[in-house]
Amino acid sequence: MRTRGTTLHGVRRKLAALSALALGAALAVAIPSPASAAARVDNPYAGATAYVNPDWSAKAAAEPGGSAIADEPSFVWMDRIAAIEGAGDAMSLREHLDTALDQGANLFQVVIYDLPGRDCAALASNGELGPTELDRYKTEYINPIADVLADPAYASLRIVTIIEPDSLPNLVTNAGGTAGSTDACATMKANGNYERGIGYALHTLGAIPNVYNYIDAAHHGWLGWDSNFVPAAQEFKKAATTEGATVADVQGFIVNTANYSALKEPNFKVTDAVNGTTVRQSKWVDWNFYVDELSFAQALRTELVNQGFASNIGMLIDTARNGWGGSARPTAAGPLTSVDDYVNGGRVDRRIHAGNWCNQSGAGVGERPTSAPEPGIDAYVWAKPPGESDGNSQPIDNDEGKGFDRMCDPTYTGNGRNGNNLTGALPNSPLAGHWFSAQFQELVRNAYPPLDGSGGGDDDTQAPTVPTGLKVTGKTSGSVSLSWTASTDDTAVTAYDVYRAGVQVGSSASTSYTDMGLTASTAYSYTVKARDAAGNVSAASAAASATTDQGGGTGSGTLKVQYKNTDSSATDNQIRMGLQLVNTGSAAVDLSTVKVRYWFTPEAGASAFSTACDYAVIGCGNVTHGVSSSGSPAAGASHYLEVGFGSGSLAAGASTGEIQLRLNKTDWSNFNEADDYSRATNTAYADASKIAVYAGGALSWGTAP
Repeated sequence: MRTRGTTLHGVRRKLAALSALALGAALAVAIPSPASAAARVDNPYAGATAYVNPDWSAKAAAEPGGSAIADEPSFVWMDRIAAIEGAGDAMSLREHLDTALDQGANLFQVVIYDLPGRDCAALASNGELGPTELDRYKTEYINPIADVLADPAYASLRIVTIIEPDSLPNLVTNAGGTAGSTDACATMKANGNYERGIGYALHTLGAIPNVYNYIDAAHHGWLGWDSNFVPAAQEFKKAATTEGATVADVQGFIVNTANYSALKEPNFKVTDAVNGTTVRQSKWVDWNFYVDELSFAQALRTELVNQGFASNIGMLIDTARNGWGGSARPTAAGPLTSVDDYVNGGRVDRRIHAGNWCNQSGAGVGERPTSAPEPGIDAYVWAKPPGESDGNSQPIDNDEGKGFDRMCDPTYTGNGRNGNNLTGALPNSPLAGHWFSAQFQELVRNAYPPLDGSGGGDDDTQAPTVPTGLKVTGKTSGSVSLSWTASTDDTAVTAYDVYRAGVQVGSSASTSYTDMGLTASTAYSYTVKARDAAGNVSAASAAASATTDQGGGTGSGTLKVQYKNTDSSATDNQIRMGLQLVNTGSAAVDLSTVKVRYWFTPEAGASAFSTACDYAVIGCGNVTHGVSSSGSPAAGASHYLEVGFGSGSLAAGASTGEIQLRLNKTDWSNFNEADDYSRATNTAYADASKIAVYAGGALSWGTAP
């Protein structure tokens, strides 16, 4: 359950090399000219041309196949005080910024990484400052960085910071006496210097108009359990309101920094079950509520807003090394012989354990840096430049403050943080941040989406075929769900761009998409284009149209319910869903007076039911649930699942956050949900007009059957 940091090393490039990178690397929606000086934008990656580090680029280009990614933008790491002025032959922060201007870039990315007692749960990325050296952190590290970033010469740059990987999540998971806890983390939790240091960094850097702060938020294999998820969000809020900082100093959060967790697990979902056993019981998932980074990032964003962060915060996902491609990449779920066989046979993340973090064998380059790829995601980024080691596999004397962590030793049989498994680390690795040629070459070979086979990256000029079969698969008052037939390409299709009335509204790596935030009773028209790794785009598909449902029904109150379908089959033996209640009014609502009803038909079989809450942001202990007969059956609505709340209040403008529910007949016979009154097919949260909310017995939202 770890993430790693890095140091950038390399010789300074000559002017000729800088000239070769003069235009930088354009993100997916790059515009011809940089933003105006100090212009504040909602998403700093939108329309941005990002800085390419010439030191890293030269190393990448010198490796076999490396030229395919040598022009990709990545973060510069300030991992010690000396890095600000340039350590050894590495460029200084100011030299990097000057080079960004020379390239014509308008986006610069930097990692702030030198907290006192840094990374209390590992040794490979230990820092130079002791647990109590907060004043040095402020005066010798943060203040000099702020002085450089605030120079008016750099006012035209959007400067994105990642604030302190491997810090706040450690206080949640590794400081409380569990198997993964350390004395060092207990010390940092007790002295509060992680929180104070991060608060000071947010406040100081956030005062610079063109700086955008993103806080490190670990990954799903670290914080995905309910015992960690909400406490982590609360810890982030605490740090963001310390030492003068406010939530306004936070642009967003980043997950999977320098880690390997898969962006998407395409072959199974957390709601799947094998012979009645949920995949959450598999050894790999281990009761986690998330199986990949995208679902975790989107859910965490919702919870962070619930905790008081701005509603427009964005998430970043580090995709530099989580591609997991190559010939060993599964293309379907595993066999149904057991839940472990099903998960292990289908998971694309091929680590031995999700807690393994150091130089992982079999990993590959992931999605290339792209802006706004999914709802709530500001960008996929490369925080950890591919090819830079996570840590040394054997002890190495050094003056960088980096120790030998056995998790980088391929012979080590593990500890409590990785379930006492082998580490899966590559052998013969150098110090953290130093160039690891063997790893880079493996990352290139196993890239997913695959790199251009020629190694040149720019030789692919063939566009994918046009997507066919675009159709509407579901709709609500505020959403339209679409699907289409996959395109083909000479290398690989990497994404599909979805257009509403000719304007792009999102992208999907799969052949489905749900467009949300729509207006009730309104007609919409959609087309889809396919895109490959080289940026070639197909012509638009034939259009598909839909009119959203009526909104609100006969409800007249200030509460509404949002729903997503978490069921992979409409004809299995369980009904599964996610619900969240939203207060759209100006006053708090007493939750003990609120009931939510979801109508369905059980078909044949037992007339008794079992219900369960698998996860709730507010805690399953605060959620009541049970099935009742409708009394006067209507089409698709002979019974209803009623959800209530034991106590508490829902503040104006707030949401309960996600509540994951399921029900089954006591004889476990199958349902046919296709005709159920309340069921919809959207897999992302959207307003649900056929699920009713009652407050004090009065219908507040929805249309009863």
